[in-house]
Amino acid sequence: MKLYNTHLYTLVTVSVAFFLAALSYLDFFLVPNEALIITRWLAISGLVFYGIKKKSLTSWILISMVVGAEIGNDFPDFGIKLQVLSKVFLKMIKTIIAPLLFGTLVVGIAGHSDLKQVGRMGWKSILYFEIVTTIALFIGLFAINISKAGMGIKLPSGVQEELPKIAPQTFNDIILHIFPENIAKSIADGQVLQIVVFSILFGIALAMVDEKKRQPMLKAAESLSEVMFKFTNIIMYFAPIGVGAAIAYTVGHMGLGILVNLFHLLATLYIALIAFVLLVFLPIALIIKLNIRKFLQAIAEPVSIAFATTSSEAALPRAMEAMEKLGVPRKIVAFVMPTGYSFNLDGTTLYLSLASIFVAQAAGINLTLGQQLLMVFTLMLTSKGVAGVPRASLVILLGTVASFGLPVWPVFIILGIDELMDMARTSVNVVGNCLATVVIAKWEGEFNENANPDLNPLTEI
Repeated sequence: MKLYNTHLYTLVTVSVAFFLAALSYLDFFLVPNEALIITRWLAISGLVFYGIKKKSLTSWILISMVVGAEIGNDFPDFGIKLQVLSKVFLKMIKTIIAPLLFGTLVVGIAGHSDLKQVGRMGWKSILYFEIVTTIALFIGLFAINISKAGMGIKLPSGVQEELPKIAPQTFNDIILHIFPENIAKSIADGQVLQIVVFSILFGIALAMVDEKKRQPMLKAAESLSEVMFKFTNIIMYFAPIGVGAAIAYTVGHMGLGILVNLFHLLATLYIALIAFVLLVFLPIALIIKLNIRKFLQAIAEPVSIAFATTSSEAALPRAMEAMEKLGVPRKIVAFVMPTGYSFNLDGTTLYLSLASIFVAQAAGINLTLGQQLLMVFTLMLTSKGVAGVPRASLVILLGTVASFGLPVWPVFIILGIDELMDMARTSVNVVGNCLATVVIAKWEGEFNENANPDLNPLTEI
């Protein structure tokens, strides 16, 4: 089938499926459920033909999300069983992160022996991260006060899911979490920030030794990073299956009906995140004169992976590679992006301020502006340095709720749609960290404006 015919078939089938679904939803015409299912699968077949002709991994990932949602909707039991495939994909991705970060950071630091630049990148990154995440907190605070999504919420009957008992994060806990006591344990636990700290110190130590002794280790680290990028390319061939399985599980497990029941809260978060992207990310991109079209092309694949899997780690290897191709030097990518996974979680920080006030609204507690600001400044501290903690946002939210004496039952409401909210906030996290690498590269005067990235990974191997 020629590309033009494929486009035409896809357009027609998708249009018919959308038209019949709209008629059925608006009660203009009773469309049999079987007819709706058939037209949806015909539309999906058009998308599959398009993917075959396009030969783009990003396209296949987006198509697999649609296929997964349809499987989860039509065959929920089967969709739930597909979770094992998404877990396989996430496990394989996690095997990449530690050696990739170690190799790239060591080469970036010891390979150039410019320890002053490491210090410069450090304070510039922290300054940028703190400004952007603080704005995110205030946008979340503003959004929930405008929408008042928590007003009138009542605890659903029959709620049985248990919330983990989590003590509030103290300042000492946050500091201690940054530093590794055993690098093997840090790798096993997926503690990204601890791996970064170890790799930076190792790179600095390597830069200080004799040239003759430095070169063998430097070449080994360089070879390791190159191998892990190729390893990433191989794992990415499984990405459409892993991503589709993740969406199938989410829809099969939760159903599409939950969107209607908690639409107000979901809409508040999504609109707030969109506003944050348009009011913060876009002006930053314009200020640094970034080619927005090229940037969006570069981040399309890692963001789609993050959205479907709700895991920033799953998108990290491909995001690092995409930013390097975009023109950011590897040493900056290797330093800024993994550090941002602990200090620059823009989507998560916005969500936390929104969710904390939602809990108070649902409990019928009116917080003064001063109390809300105190909560925001508390979140500024507690939201840092928790990369690698399972359900980190839940840990921080429960800790904040406990600190301010708020009831925990409204968190049950959030848990019901946490996966759908996590999709959005994780995607914004990835976008924010990708943009941060470009900002620091431009600030350092090392961004390659003439880079012409090959954005079709299927041709890389």
